Amino acid sequence: MLLEKIESLLKEVSELTAANAEEIEQLRLKYLSKKGEINALMADFRNVAADQKKEVGIKINELKQTAFDKINMLREQLATAETESDDIDLTRTPYPIQLGTRHPLTIVKNEIIDIFSRMGFVLADGPEVEDDLHVFTKMNFAADHPARDMQDTFFVEQSELNDVTKNILLRSHTSSVQARVMENMHTEDGKLTAPIRVICPGRVYRNEAITARAHCFFHQIEGLYIDKNVSFTDLKQVLLTFARELFGPDTKIRLRPSYFPFTEPSAEMDISCHICGGVGCGFCKHTGWVEILGCGMVDPNVLELCGIDSKIYSGYAFGLGVERITNLKYQVSDLRMFSENDIRFLREFEAAN
Repeated sequence: MLLEKIESLLKEVSELTAANAEEIEQLRLKYLSKKGEINALMADFRNVAADQKKEVGIKINELKQTAFDKINMLREQLATAETESDDIDLTRTPYPIQLGTRHPLTIVKNEIIDIFSRMGFVLADGPEVEDDLHVFTKMNFAADHPARDMQDTFFVEQSELNDVTKNILLRSHTSSVQARVMENMHTEDGKLTAPIRVICPGRVYRNEAITARAHCFFHQIEGLYIDKNVSFTDLKQVLLTFARELFGPDTKIRLRPSYFPFTEPSAEMDISCHICGGVGCGFCKHTGWVEILGCGMVDPNVLELCGIDSKIYSGYAFGLGVERITNLKYQVSDLRMFSENDIRFLREFEAAN
């Protein structure tokens, strides 16, 4: 009889006990869940005679309420027991633990990566402790090239192998990642196994005095695209799309001739000042333009040094500083604030997460 089963469950529920929260949850699942015993009674309720349905229905509701009250009572008893326990840590701070927030450099870096990822670029990574070969030589820096003086490098050690001196250093740019990618993406006859389209984010190091405008370490994101028939027009369109995605659809760009050992021709890119709209203000030094990155077509010597046939392939590269872009977006005047971990400074970026 269904009534006898309900009475049995009522007695069973009234005698329930539990030692911890896990056991209470198991009791709730056993009696009150959709697959629990009380819900299963509804299947038998359909077969009850019409003249008994009212009585049986009342009993089922009584059972359900009893189970609900009993489980709540067990929870209250457990909470009271934990409060009265002698295991309370009196040295624990009374303030709740605060959740952190993403660092502003991480926010901007992820935004830049997302923009280029949507244009088909994939992430590439490499070691921060590098050798001279990948940082300089394969990037078209000759041993006595004056461009080496442009970057004050942290040298770690010198090692000799087979009468060849190998300098180990902290990378001064993420171009070393590009060199490693190009090394691994070609066959013996200099042909690419697939087009190269990568972005290389990472930390770099330079032996500079730490001031509000410079630091001995900072973060770069470099991009590289190599394939057949790649032109400067392709580079300009990618950079224009990037600038408008990051700073707004009305952003304008201009490219000024420049010099980098690993690109030819080379250029520096400015964007119209998003503070004054290009009219001129103190932020852009009343020029209406702000420099954000360097770029250019990959020098054929770089392709050849990395094993790629420059007669078949061409490409472009660009590099930008994450701190520089973060300054433009959030107008942070002192670069040192990015590495001091001042919680008051970091809290200002909670809304940007």
